[in-house]
Amino acid sequence: MTIPALGTVFGRKLVTDLQSFGLQIGEYTGGMTRKGGAGPSDHKTITIAGQTIMVPVFTSGARRSPFQASQPDQNGASMLVRDGQLLGTIHFPAAPRFYGLTTADGIPYWKIALLHGRDTLATTVHQTCIRYADRRTSCQFCAIGQSLEAGRTIAYKTPAQLAEVAKAAVELDGVRDMVLTTGTPNMVDRGAAVLAESARAIRAAVDLPLQVQCEPPRDHSWFQRLRDAGADSLGMHLEAATQAVRERIMPGKATVSVTRYMEAFAQAVPVFGRGQVNTYILAGLGDSATDILALAERLIALGVYPFVVPFVPISGTPLENHAPPSAEFMKSVLAPLGRMLREAGMKSTDIRAGCGRCGACSSLSAYEQ
Repeated sequence: MTIPALGTVFGRKLVTDLQSFGLQIGEYTGGMTRKGGAGPSDHKTITIAGQTIMVPVFTSGARRSPFQASQPDQNGASMLVRDGQLLGTIHFPAAPRFYGLTTADGIPYWKIALLHGRDTLATTVHQTCIRYADRRTSCQFCAIGQSLEAGRTIAYKTPAQLAEVAKAAVELDGVRDMVLTTGTPNMVDRGAAVLAESARAIRAAVDLPLQVQCEPPRDHSWFQRLRDAGADSLGMHLEAATQAVRERIMPGKATVSVTRYMEAFAQAVPVFGRGQVNTYILAGLGDSATDILALAERLIALGVYPFVVPFVPISGTPLENHAPPSAEFMKSVLAPLGRMLREAGMKSTDIRAGCGRCGACSSLSAYEQ
């Protein structure tokens, strides 16, 4: 059986359901896996109907999912089943070739940067955050320290290391863009300085579109400095739509208010361009669909792409037992948001680099069609 394209009604529903329910994969652990740590965690990468997405597999909800995947064959092909009914074939991509290399000082490349989705390289430059150690200030969904504690990464990736790995990922695996994010190291530039240094080194080594991600720096001149260093797009992530939810879920980060973010967006868009500034919004933290769409309307008017993804609880965090949003809730947000983006002429395919271009953590791009 062939699964319909994700731009069809059935395809959109399928990927939205998969990312809400998760996927049971039994004992299979091959291919690319994101477990713990920063970014999309407790996920596995799958290719379905020609599109690569990231699906929760290590969450408690995934263990109860109606979706199951069979043991893959030697080519990574697996049968996708829902409630005992065969839906079609999916694929688990093999690990990228650059994962097999190490730096001159013996650090595996995969501890420096990881492949997300089909062809996006991603790294957390500083795997620490000034808020993480204190639960009174930390984001309750954050697991930035888990992969560091487990020895799956290193605390700081130097510009030289990032440039070396990026060049190899392009040459060996056809990587098309790279995301540089960071824990917040201070309350002044909020990571912009280390991102600029990293971007400059990478662009000197390889022609690779870059997105940098940080909280809004106090001095907005950092936006131009990041652009001059080689960043093609910018991510400043609100995570939640309303200030009340932000204060409850991320008390430290919420001290940088929604109003402050909107001011920063207004300054950043003229530097990077319309649609090249993005913000991540986690649906399911407590904001209503109306709240999310009202914020999205304001963001789009500013020229900011609102990348809305379903919240996925990560093991070991205070929200590990928080229920993810239902597929129905996600559709109630993504369908009208897709129309808003389409009417505004703002498409994920026009984003030069970053989470919105990758699109693997959300079915939003399917609703833009």
